[in-house]
Amino acid sequence: MTITCDVAVLGGGTGGYTAAIRAAQLGKSVVLIEQDKLGGTCLHRGCIPSKALLRSAEMYAEMNQSEAYGIEADGVRLSFSKVLQRKDNIVGKLHQGVQYLMSKNKIQVIYGKGRVIGPSIFSPRSGAVAVELPDGEMETVVPSHLIIATGSSPRELPGLVPDGQRIMDSSHALQMERLPESILIVGGGVIGVEWASMLNDFGVRVTLVEAAPRLLPAEDEDISRELRKHLSERGVNIWTDAYVQTDTYEVRGEEVCIQIVKDGVQHEMRTSTILVSVGRKGNADQIGLENTDVSVTDGVISVNKHMQTTEPHIYAIGDVIGGLQLAHAAAHEGLVAVQHLAGQPLHPYRSEWIPRCVYTRPETASVGLTEKEAKAQNDKLKISKIPFSANGKALIQGAAEGFCKVIANAETDDILGVHIIGPHATEFIGEAALAQVLDAAATEVGYVVHSHPTLSEIVGEAMLHLDGRAIGI
Repeated sequence: MTITCDVAVLGGGTGGYTAAIRAAQLGKSVVLIEQDKLGGTCLHRGCIPSKALLRSAEMYAEMNQSEAYGIEADGVRLSFSKVLQRKDNIVGKLHQGVQYLMSKNKIQVIYGKGRVIGPSIFSPRSGAVAVELPDGEMETVVPSHLIIATGSSPRELPGLVPDGQRIMDSSHALQMERLPESILIVGGGVIGVEWASMLNDFGVRVTLVEAAPRLLPAEDEDISRELRKHLSERGVNIWTDAYVQTDTYEVRGEEVCIQIVKDGVQHEMRTSTILVSVGRKGNADQIGLENTDVSVTDGVISVNKHMQTTEPHIYAIGDVIGGLQLAHAAAHEGLVAVQHLAGQPLHPYRSEWIPRCVYTRPETASVGLTEKEAKAQNDKLKISKIPFSANGKALIQGAAEGFCKVIANAETDDILGVHIIGPHATEFIGEAALAQVLDAAATEVGYVVHSHPTLSEIVGEAMLHLDGRAIGI
């Protein structure tokens, strides 16, 4: 069976279904091809379930610290089965919402494994998609434009192949039915530190190993340093500039044993389980790109600023193009691609406009350049840092750790980067992101009236502090 349409989207994750909806809104006939469930990794194996667990962990930690608020609560107990049930309920509700949006926007969804095919009897050019349906039958989708949104999968560490029990990746960890007594997390990037924070709050003994000199290597060094301090104070055992010697892995009774190497010295680690979180790789293999002229380098699809591949009628978005592997980045890339193919282009994609969020306790959120990146481009900078300990709402919340750091051009007052670590940082980084899009000067953002008392006041204060005009410090 052959289906023709204006736009076909291969992959129904956040980027894919966002692109499909926008194409339908612009009057295009749309077919979305998904081999699993709509919502993809973010909804089912990533952002949403992990943040639901993080919220439960945060609540548990707060209840155990309630005496600091004048509340004496005895007998606080953790029911992990109910934590999992809450997580599953949230995922289920949002999954229903995505399905509704497909129906509302008259998007045809085909469930099956899709492969891009080259020029054939179906089309004189590549970009049609052969779909193997669950019953073994085949359908061919022939679009005018194809958007590839196949997402990513957890990277494996040779010698530590996940089995879902002793060795897990992040997808396995979300399916844990009970908490381990202890865990070794290999990788101190975003996923690793979020799991470290969460499991520590749940009472698990956590050891975190990162090969780079610091946690969150892609973030500003001050953010990395501050997060390490807080996780360490909470009891997370952190090793940086270290690696696991995978060929030493062995099972000993109820524990697993592996060697950690730091400064050339081996240290034996015994733990209940190991979580491997060494990044994700784009799903560019086995989707038929060898049948096209689409350029793929080291598993990453090459695109231009409009998300076009080297075959202009084929676009690619999300984790499969590398860069910032974030759900909201994929969604924005989907909008950029669809607006362009529809002849209504948005501004070209700029990674420095994309907020980067980490949902640890405390949260971190950043947009723009780090201090190191800014110095590499411009030696005339002005930098300010305001602590949350000077913010009334942070003190009220009982979460006055962290700071807001702003980096700006000393000559033009242009904002180059904003970095926040502290309570609910992910909720108000949007103000800094908007400032980037509008090319606002730091002074302009500083004089925006922020409600008092609010956590977001710290952004305005940090902007004013660049020129020594902060009021509260």
